[in-house]
Amino acid sequence: MEIEKFSPKQKEVFRWWISNSGYDAVILDGAVRSGKTMCMFLSFLLWSLTNFDSENFAVCSKTIECARRNITRDYMPAAVSLGMKIKEVKSSNYFDISYGKRKNRYYIFGGKDEASYSFIQGITLAGVMFDEVTLQDRNFVYQAMARCSADNSKFWFSCNPSSPDHWFKKEFIDKVCEKKARYIHFTMDDNPSLSENTKERYKRMYSGSFYMRYVEGKWTQAEGLVYPFFSDEYISVCPSEPEKYIISADYGTVNPCSMGLWGLCGGVWYRIKEYYYDSRKSGRQKTDSEYADDMINLAGGRKIEAAAVDPSAASFIECLKRKADFKTVKADNDVKDGIRTVSDMLKSGKMKIDPSCTDIIREFGIYKWDEKSAEDKVVKKCDHAMDDMRYFARYVSKIDEDTPFFVSAIDR
Repeated sequence: MEIEKFSPKQKEVFRWWISNSGYDAVILDGAVRSGKTMCMFLSFLLWSLTNFDSENFAVCSKTIECARRNITRDYMPAAVSLGMKIKEVKSSNYFDISYGKRKNRYYIFGGKDEASYSFIQGITLAGVMFDEVTLQDRNFVYQAMARCSADNSKFWFSCNPSSPDHWFKKEFIDKVCEKKARYIHFTMDDNPSLSENTKERYKRMYSGSFYMRYVEGKWTQAEGLVYPFFSDEYISVCPSEPEKYIISADYGTVNPCSMGLWGLCGGVWYRIKEYYYDSRKSGRQKTDSEYADDMINLAGGRKIEAAAVDPSAASFIECLKRKADFKTVKADNDVKDGIRTVSDMLKSGKMKIDPSCTDIIREFGIYKWDEKSAEDKVVKKCDHAMDDMRYFARYVSKIDEDTPFFVSAIDR
């Protein structure tokens, strides 16, 4: 990664800890692709290697895989270009980084849920960096901060805006003076590496509350339809025989069961066929075996690359593994990530819906945010085709998080 120049706000991130400023933390929020993470990570390393030697630090993200994908893989080469020597011990999730005569250890942690805080208990730290802190559990964040007992330890936070009722907004951003934190708000214009064409592309990717958060950098409540932009523009017949096929399924016994058959054609995924069974309307519940037969019928003898299935449907998945001749995987059920991925695929033209798939088209018009919730939650009603679509989108779009990354020590 070659860095040509920094914007004024990025320079602030490098300077806030230089001199006795009285700040204990820095908070960076704002638009996507605004250059927050890159400058924060490099500044975090420079600060720690300037002020400490033989100490432990933590780099935290939603998951360890997210930290590797979004931070270490992209920005460790930039650290090497600054003269740092880096060695990763992947089995123990840490990096040893040296700069001149100083050397520190940097552990990677994931803080996605309440149970995550137990992994960071017991360690003594001199500083913590929290990337995408709004996606991390509150108890985990406070536990990580409590581990910082070294003199002059500091905290580093970055995030894209979320709900104005989010705990981090209320307890940190709204109380920056009380927390002795330096607050810096970023827009896309604060990233000198983004061209105007790239900025326009990101603006086209989002709509509604996601646009206000990720493009305008505002803390706003999610409201209205989840996909307010959906229209006839996204409904199309697959023009020719697909190159490969995937099935997605949201399992239901009392609730409806929804499945989608997706085909890849010319770089676009088409939902070419669907299955939707509502036991309440039909008056009869189906067994796992019957649903497995229905999925096999949906496949119609086609070569299916994989079936991404509701991860909570353990017995159904086992039944499929016995009956179907294609791979069955537990789907990624992160709702917000799934919605963002679906939005991106639709708006970038990578996903289309066949007009015969009337159930998913119907749900697009009624799939809403729960405006009564302080968090980003959808109304859990008439969302079954929406769910199976999320499973599909996350399966085909997820970056291979198991790709090994290793930066060996380099002498400059």
